[in-house]
Amino acid sequence: MSSDHNHTASGEETKRHKVEGPKKHIVGFVMSLALTIIAFAAVSAGEINATFTYIILVAMAVVQVFIQMAFWMHMKDRGHMFPIIGIFAGIFVVLTMVVMALYWVWW
Repeated sequence: MSSDHNHTASGEETKRHKVEGPKKHIVGFVMSLALTIIAFAAVSAGEINATFTYIILVAMAVVQVFIQMAFWMHMKDRGHMFPIIGIFAGIFVVLTMVVMALYWVWW
């Protein structure tokens, strides 16, 4: 018996991954590059307040994470709810641990 199955008799359709062209990957790359340049420019400009620079870096990092997840990890596609739930659960656990550590240190 061969490993290929013909599903025409049962009416089942094989699910195939929709092939995306390079356009979306190029858009994601350009957005990531722009965020990196903004973060680099914020650090390179010595006249900016250090606190404001940290805020810019964290904001660019957060946006970069979402761009990476959407364009490169394909989290925007259907069928990725379980990994998304796992990522948010991990973020919740990490934030809870950070809050508990800060509370323990400052108590």
